[in-house]
Amino acid sequence: VLLSCFFDAMGTIMGIGDEAKLTDARGNMPGINKVLFVDGIAVAAGGATSSSATTCFVESTAGVGEGARTGFANVVTGALFAVALFLTPIATMVPSQAATPALLAVGFLILSGSVKEIDWADYTIAMPAFVTMVMMPFTYSITNGIGMGFITFVVLRLAAGRAREIPVAMYVVSAVFAFYYLMPALGLT
Repeated sequence: VLLSCFFDAMGTIMGIGDEAKLTDARGNMPGINKVLFVDGIAVAAGGATSSSATTCFVESTAGVGEGARTGFANVVTGALFAVALFLTPIATMVPSQAATPALLAVGFLILSGSVKEIDWADYTIAMPAFVTMVMMPFTYSITNGIGMGFITFVVLRLAAGRAREIPVAMYVVSAVFAFYYLMPALGLT
């Protein structure tokens, strides 16, 4: 659960931050600690109340793509959700496929901004990026996509004899993901 919450939030926050031009020249997002803290509190509060996930969602990129920057769009969205509580019986009549156009727009925004920055000439960068992008929709999980991308990065860098270029944290996180994926085969779930 920790891996899922953290990497879903991190992937979403960085994707939205990049789209909103909130990242610096190195791709870092100033103040991300505060964002992750608030997200962590929301996840804990959601769990304590037995509600569904209260983390940030990649669909938020749709608002950013339309110009939302200050947080006022979030206030409006929250107010509309409060109104929607009373309209839930009507809302359940709308099929989940109705969200498809918004998700396609989000995917387009993410791809049009981020993919062009990938160094496609270096297969130890390009292949993990590709695996990450492909595994997210196939596994229906941002976390699984990121995990597979991390593992692919480490394996390819090791195979290319570039082990010194791999940060220690990447080894650790990749090992944790590998164990996480092997747990069912080991009978640990």
